[in-house]
This record gives sequence, C-alpha cells and structure tokens, in this order.
Amino acid sequence: MITAQDAARREMIAAYDVVDGPPEPDLEGIVRIAAVLCGVSTAVVNIIDDRQQHQVAAVGFEPAVCSREDSMCAVIVRSADPVPVFVADAREDERFADNPFVTGEIARVRFYASSPLVSPSGVVVGTLCVFDESTGSLTPDRAQTLDLLARQVIDVLELRRMTRALRATNEQLSHFAGQISHDLRSPLTALTGFLEIAADDAEAAGAMRAASLMARAGAAADRMGDMIADVLAFARAGGAKPHLEDVDLGRLAREVVDDLSGPDDASAITLAADVAVRADPALLRPLLQNLVVNARKFAGAVRERPRIEVRAHALPSGWRITVDDDGPGIPVAERERVFRLFERGADEAAAGSGIGLATCRRLVAAHGGQIGVEESPLGGARFWVLLPRD
Repeated sequence: MITAQDAARREMIAAYDVVDGPPEPDLEGIVRIAAVLCGVSTAVVNIIDDRQQHQVAAVGFEPAVCSREDSMCAVIVRSADPVPVFVADAREDERFADNPFVTGEIARVRFYASSPLVSPSGVVVGTLCVFDESTGSLTPDRAQTLDLLARQVIDVLELRRMTRALRATNEQLSHFAGQISHDLRSPLTALTGFLEIAADDAEAAGAMRAASLMARAGAAADRMGDMIADVLAFARAGGAKPHLEDVDLGRLAREVVDDLSGPDDASAITLAADVAVRADPALLRPLLQNLVVNARKFAGAVRERPRIEVRAHALPSGWRITVDDDGPGIPVAERERVFRLFERGADEAAAGSGIGLATCRRLVAAHGGQIGVEESPLGGARFWVLLPRD
C-alpha cells in the first residue's frame, strides 16, 4: 500500500515532469559542476518515486532506471529526517555494503556522497549524488557546495513546474475568454434585436407586441447577468482561502432555499441537514446554491414538480452532504465531464453556462474536500460533497 509520503512524492514528481522526458540541459550542467567540484568522475540527479529510481541527468555514465530497492539514495528518501550522506568507502557502511551498486552486481561504488532534493513544500523527490570506484573524502567546503547545488536542482525543477503551470493557465484563459465572448454574444445579439424590433414596431404592432418584445429582451439581459455572475463566482472560487468556523448547515440550507424560491417555483425541497460543519460560510453558501439550482434546473426540465433533497451527516473524518433530484440523471461516462469548465448537460432545455459545477469543485477543493456525482435513490442525480474535519 502506498504511503501518504510516497503519494505526495509521486504528485510532486509528476508536477516537475522531468521523468521520461528529454534531458534538461540545466540539470546536466549542474551534475558536471558537481563532479568537478567534488573531484570525482561521476555525478547524477536521481528522482526516486515509490517504485523506481530515475537517473534524469548524469555525467560519467549513461543514465538509466533501477528499482528503488536497489537504489543507494533510497536510504535518504526513506529517512524521516533526510540529511546529506558522505561515505569514504561504501563497503564499510552497513547501509550500503550489500547494495548491488557496491557489490559489483550493478557497479562497484566506493566513495559516495549524496544531498537530498527537497521541494519548497518539504517533499523529498530524490538526490544529487556523486560517487567513484575509488575510495575518497569530501571536505566540509565541498560538502556544503554539493548541498547548494542540490538546491539549484530544485530551483530548476520548480522553474519547470511553474512554466508548465503558466502555459496551462494561459491556454485556459485563452479558451475562457473565447468561450465567454461567444456565450455573451448570443444573448447580447438577441437583446439588441428585440429592442430594435420593439422600437420599429411600437406604433405599427401596438403596445401588446412591444411589451412581448421587451419581455424577451429582458429575458436575454437576465441571461447575460446570470452568465456574468457565474464567471465572477468561478474567478473568486479560484483564489478562495477558507476562513473556517462552525457553521449551522441546516440553517444555511434553509436560507439558500428561501433565497432561491420565487413565486413560480414548484420544486418540492426536503431539508435534512441539521449538522454543524467546520467550513467557510461565505464559500459554503454558493456551493449549496449551485447544487440546488443545478438539481432544480435539470429535474424541472422533465417534471412539473421536481423533488430535491438536501441531506448531511457527520462522518469520523468529516461530513458528507448530498443533493438529490428526480431528474434524468447523469450517465456514468459523463460524471467527470460535468465538473469541467464550460461543459453543459446534454438536455438543451436545462443547459446553463457550464460554469456552476466547475465553481462547486473549486469551492470544495478550497476546503480540501471532494465532490462527485452518482445515481440518486430518487431516480435522478445525487451530488455528494465530503468536507474534512481538518
């Protein structure tokens, strides 16, 4: 079973995206400097996950992959307090004497020195290692230099990670801007058109015709307003940092339902959420609003009086909130897709901006929780949220 430490390491290594890719010139430059400064023939940057050691940059030999069990540097990665290791003769160190890199099965390492690669968040992802087939030593100055070079390796990896994130963000922003421009253009065109027809036909068509056109123009304007509100909510959720406090979820749910219930609302909403949760009420409210609106929208598209149930109960590790409806449900193949930005339901009559559920995922993630969808006992969809106690 993979440990939490290994899971965090795997996630960080994936973010650095340095394994199985083309050689990173800056890393190759660092290992060359390390070999020269330490007076050895070989140096390597090792990235070590829960199964393997990946030699992503090396000098003095061709980089390869081996199991973590065979890795000498895995000693550092597994340590609760990783520190640099310097060994004059690995044959005389009980940690390495039987290692295949020492015995001759893989190599004949004698002198060995290694500094951990520690991410800014404290995750050890590997080592910067120098070694030789002859015994040797490392002066304090050279040991300190090796440690500084290990930090330089992390700086290179962090730059790679941030560059990838920035590139992905720019692509998303470009898509976001294009989609919003397209989506806002439709109601804007309708709004302009209805107002122009109403102005031209005000005398010829009479007051009734003009009133109808103005009502349709107002509906188009409302759609634009809702879409702009969704965009702002999504943007705010992305930068949300929750301020946790004890929240009466039952009272908050009743307030949300009261706010959403207009004179024409025919929904039958059941609330069974009288629990206290540890959350940010300013973020929890729009989460519930979006889930209830989504349930009412899709169930209301197929039923005159849709049924919605909002329930919550405590778990040993947190709280589970569910919002059920008796609508058409969501096919298994689409249950992940509905949380993506600008993804809309297949039902055109109920389709919205495609932002609401993406906002929900951001709000839940800000709490360190999880959100998903499954089949509801009512026959439609059940959206569930897990909020952690810590």
